[in-house]
Parts: sequence; C-alpha cells; structure tokens
Amino acid sequence: MVNEELEKIKEYAKLNKVPIMQDDGIEFLTDFIQKNKIIKILEIGTAIGYSAIRMALINENIQISTIERDEERYLEALKNIKKFNLEHRITLMFNDASNVNLEEKYDLIFIDAAKAQNKKFFLTFEHNLKKGGYIITDNINFHGLVKKELEEIESKNLRALVRKIQGYIEFLTTNQSYQTTFYEVGDGIAISKRNVENEN
Repeated sequence: MVNEELEKIKEYAKLNKVPIMQDDGIEFLTDFIQKNKIIKILEIGTAIGYSAIRMALINENIQISTIERDEERYLEALKNIKKFNLEHRITLMFNDASNVNLEEKYDLIFIDAAKAQNKKFFLTFEHNLKKGGYIITDNINFHGLVKKELEEIESKNLRALVRKIQGYIEFLTTNQSYQTTFYEVGDGIAISKRNVENEN
C-alpha cells in the first residue's frame, strides 16, 4: 500500500515535470537519517511532499517542517501528506523560504529548493541548526552541468545558474565552520557538519 502510493507520487512528478529526488539519492538520504538518529528536520523546498514523506516514514518519532512557495505544488503536497496520515508529523508552510523566520532548532536542514539560492538558504537557516547537526544540499551536480566547461552550456541563464552552484560549492569547501563531504549519488549530495569548535 505504502509503496503503491509512493509510486503514484513519483508518476505524478514525472508527468508534471516536478523535480523530486532520484531513487539512489533518497535511499542515501533516508539511510543517513536512520544511521545518525535524526529526529527533527527542516526541509527547504517541499515540491509535492515526496522527500518529506520518505523521511517521515523512517521512524514514527521524526518531525519535519517543510517550506514550499509554489501554490500548486504546496496543495499537491498537502494531499499526499494526508494520504499517508502524516499531518501530525509533517508541518507544511506555504511561503518563500526567504521570508520565513524560525526559532526552532533542527538536527538536519535539508536544502532542495531554487539552486541559485542555496547559499542564501544556508546562511539564513544555519542558526536553526542544533549542536552536532547537519546541513544537506541536493542537486550539487545539477544534471552533470556543474562539471562541464561553462562555454559548453549554450543557455545564458543556465550558465548563470551553474556559476552560482559552483560558487556555492566553493563556499562549502572553504567554509571553515563546517566539514563538508560531497557524494556522487543521485544528482550529487553535499553533507555539511558544523565543526565542534564553532558550536554556540
């Protein structure tokens, strides 16, 4: 039953061109959450709720706050979350993450929204990270384009986006407050763990 409903969400995403995590990416993420006993999660970019549902299904103690700015996707996510009876564990916010101010602390912040805004989201929400917490960013490879020469990318807008993602990777690599590891799984995943000496 659960798997059938998940497949329906994936099918909807495919038909409606909604970007959701690739299979190996979501398996990697859920495995990481399980191994590290993560309970409280903030997700930037709900889309239609697929990754939030997958994360919530790991463990009945997991609580997720997730933000989506696209109304159509937000409403679809609401429907999907209700189908799984997860309304009490997944809090869905209809807003642009740039306008959201949260006081709560989270074990994990998962960034999977507008790729050009990755650095902004990282800096906006890092104060919501618990001690020993992680910030995970998806789509670091951006369909393989990040590793291409910029001249090879024909679209000017796409070149600008890839340049921003490359800048974000540089930001993660040189940010001495965090230890970031990059994984060649799904569309590329970065896991940033705050260094103990930088804990508040």
